[in-house]
Formats: sequence, C-alpha cells, structure tokens
Amino acid sequence: MVDAAKYLSGFEFWEHLTDTDKEKINLNSSIKKYPKGSLIFDSGSECLGFVHLIKGSIRTYMMSDEGREVTLYRQGSGDCCVLAASCVIKEISFDCYITAEEDTELLILNPPASSSLKADNVYFRCFIYELAAKRFSEAMKTMDNLLFLKLEGRLASFLVGEYERTGISELRMTHEQVAQYINSAREVVARTLKRFSQDGLVEIKRGVIKLLDIEGLKQFI
Repeated sequence: MVDAAKYLSGFEFWEHLTDTDKEKINLNSSIKKYPKGSLIFDSGSECLGFVHLIKGSIRTYMMSDEGREVTLYRQGSGDCCVLAASCVIKEISFDCYITAEEDTELLILNPPASSSLKADNVYFRCFIYELAAKRFSEAMKTMDNLLFLKLEGRLASFLVGEYERTGISELRMTHEQVAQYINSAREVVARTLKRFSQDGLVEIKRGVIKLLDIEGLKQFI
C-alpha cells in the first residue's frame, strides 16, 4: 500500500479529503518507474489515471501523420499530469503522447479511483479541472509561439522560460533537444544560437548553453 500523503499532502485538495478518501487513494495507487526515453502514455493505450511526478521529467507532445512531433509542454518533479487520465476527464479528446525525458518515477492513482474521487469530492474535482486548464493554456501558448513567433523569438522564449523555471543559467542540453522542445530543426537552432553567441547573449559549450543576458533575450519575445 502506498502512503500517498507523503507525495500529495502539499496540495490544497488533500486537507478536504475524508479519511475514507485518503484510504481509497492509498489502496488504489502504485509507484511506477520509467527509464529515460520510454513511452509513458499515448492516446491509443490504456488510460493511466491521475499521475503525480515523484522525480524525473516528462514531455507531452502531439505527432503528425508524417511523424513530426510538436512539444506541447514539459513537467518536472512535484507536478501532476491529467492528460493521461483521458478516461476520467471526458473533455480531453485529442491525441497526445507522454515520454520520460530522464529516469522518472510516478505515483499513479488508477482510473476507477480517480473517477470516483473526482465525482465525490468537489475539491479534487476543481483541482483536476484547474490543472487541465493550466496545461491547455501552456499548450495554446506553444501553438501561438509556433504560429506567430519567428524562430529567434521561440528560441529566446524557451531559454528564458527554462531559466525562470529552474533558476539555472547553464542549461545542460544539446541542440537536438532544444530543437525538439521548440519544434524546429537542429541545424536551424545551431545557427540561431551561434548568432545569439555572437551578440553576447549566450555562451555555447559542448552540451551546455550558458545564458549571459536574460534581458537581451527577452527583447526577441
């Protein structure tokens, strides 16, 4: 049996659960580990239910018929995922994929318990819908950037976003990874980073992008 309070007690809905609710979560939760690069969920697979990231990071993306991936958003330790609960939230109706960006550990509340808790507890239900709205907002921002921002703006937005998310000015990622995150080609990202480097905005090392001028990068957004 999982001690879910260890992972979920920091969320506002937890204090509004009954002892029966908490026991239900403990009895119907499991902890699963996914190695880096593994597929956690796709819309054609079995619904997972409510998911909490204990550690690691995941990427949610869409894929065209030609195999082109569009990254919608990424999540890290402490976040919760609702798109894997499409059987619980019927309003989720588009196809997506979720993969582990690094070795990842998840707390998963199975679909029947997730659905029951959502129906019986208004606080958990509100949490689920607010979380879904937040993720869709992030996805819409991604699509807006893809459609209306030039490559320089998308790249700058990503770099600034990573800095604001982590507080770290040295991003340890390859050009290929950055290209995947901003939905571009590695060669184009490499050329743009080189221009940013020449302008004194970043410093490029092997596998590392050091941000030198955050305010300068913001000018492209």
